Amino acid sequence: MGTFTEEITLANAGDISAARNGLIPDTEIRALTLDAMPDTGAWTLVINEEIRQRLGLAVVKTVDSSLADGSTTRYGLTEPVEIRWKDRDISLQAVVIPKANDILLGALVLEGMDLYVDPVNQRLAGVHGDQRIHLVK
Repeated sequence: MGTFTEEITLANAGDISAARNGLIPDTEIRALTLDAMPDTGAWTLVINEEIRQRLGLAVVKTVDSSLADGSTTRYGLTEPVEIRWKDRDISLQAVVIPKANDILLGALVLEGMDLYVDPVNQRLAGVHGDQRIHLVK
């Protein structure tokens, strides 16, 4: 299986809330459309410092994160960012790896949007087809 990317949109969830409450116009919501790599080995969204700054996301704390090479390093964890893929979305905190080359969609992102990695066709697909199912347990 090779790697692939999917086009997603990231938006500052605080801006979305402020616009919803009439505090800022919708045109001031900071958002970016970019390519991200689904990665079931990552636990959440991984972004780099440039994207964090462009979205205006504050780092709310630092967390120990282990990398693919087995090393552990402390990285910043942001306030929530809204992640959109096609007609699905979820708001989660992102881990900031300052010089990361790839934006990663981790397991929480995929689970939260009811998606799975289709390795044969190298794409994301809905676990329950095109209809998103919200699971409540």
